[in-house]
Amino acid sequence: MHKTSHTTKIGVKENLAQFSILVLINLFVGSMVGLERTILPMIGEERFGLASMSAALSFIVSFGFSKAILNFFAGSLADRFGRKQVLLAGWGVGLFVPIIVIFAHAWWVIVVANILLGINQALTWSMTVNMKVDLAKPTQRGLAVGFNEFAGYVGVALMAAVSGYVASTYSLSPEPFYIGIVLVIIGFLLSLIVQNTDRHVKVQASQEKKQKTSLSTGEIFKRTSWKNADLSSNSIAGLTTNLKDGMAWGLFPVFLAAGGLSVGQIGTVVAVYPAAWGIVQLFTGVWSDKIGRKTLIVSGMIIQALSLWLFLLVDTYTLWLLSAVLLGIGTALVYPVILASISDVAHPEWRATSMGVYRFWRDSGYAFGALIAGLLADMISVDWAIGLVAVFPLLAGINALFRMKETLHTN
Repeated sequence: MHKTSHTTKIGVKENLAQFSILVLINLFVGSMVGLERTILPMIGEERFGLASMSAALSFIVSFGFSKAILNFFAGSLADRFGRKQVLLAGWGVGLFVPIIVIFAHAWWVIVVANILLGINQALTWSMTVNMKVDLAKPTQRGLAVGFNEFAGYVGVALMAAVSGYVASTYSLSPEPFYIGIVLVIIGFLLSLIVQNTDRHVKVQASQEKKQKTSLSTGEIFKRTSWKNADLSSNSIAGLTTNLKDGMAWGLFPVFLAAGGLSVGQIGTVVAVYPAAWGIVQLFTGVWSDKIGRKTLIVSGMIIQALSLWLFLLVDTYTLWLLSAVLLGIGTALVYPVILASISDVAHPEWRATSMGVYRFWRDSGYAFGALIAGLLADMISVDWAIGLVAVFPLLAGINALFRMKETLHTN
């Protein structure tokens, strides 16, 4: 152990090559989701004739639940088998996604493909964020997570725009999904280059001031879900953030099409939201290392709610773009900061498992958001569905304001 701590250095600068490769890998991870973001809701409506919003949004439900469940296991799998092995396994599963969508003859096949996409995202995205946190110093966690989420959501935005363009130039399928096969191959090859971070975890554990307590997976689940006020407030904020995103993913293209926008314009609005989310995260993660986590989390949750209501109040392309930017900023204030906050509270020896529990709750939000939005859209209207879903992040922000304490420097 003594020798390991001498040969293995902790810090972003000290591990810059590794860190940079991991940032690049997550660009390709995010691109896999972006590929579907603009066009799948339209494929459901146009190609498979899905009239019910609940049916059309079923692909997000399958994605959300499979990603959430695998997130829960990804942390413990990483602790057991190593980060790199889990990362490579995630890319292996991802290869099937575009191929299945290309040959899909019925909507249920698309739903199955999205179960596999959820597994791909859980294993790859979880590992890139865990590995970056492993490499970073405690004072750089916000920066590390910020870069990870920046790369991922820039990937989402780029592919949402590119797939929209390709779909409008050629067709909704198969052309956009050929890109997906290339994304997986590049992601897998880059992941072969990256080195495991197991030694960095051991060094961090030896330097940790908090006393290690041997916790079962069940105990970590309880602490992250409800027993620890800081961890559980973060879990609730994450869940409602992605609940809002599951709704946006499914309903924004339909809402904007009803507002008279073209496929290209819809692609732009849908892409601007994760683009703002991605770019602003570069700053919010680092900012939280300086001013703390709580203020950014509370304000970000409230801005998300207000942005969704603004979407409903305006009716022009320019103002919808502005609303999408604000929604992206609100999400960016929260997304990397919560992960940094969990890293503050959890011991390095069980941090990956706690992150996995948090990501289980956060990404189940996709499924709950799609289910709730689909039901509300079918029962009332798409507009009402968007407006009512906005209440959830607002309540989570109020919860964090009163229950959560500042977690920066808790080590």
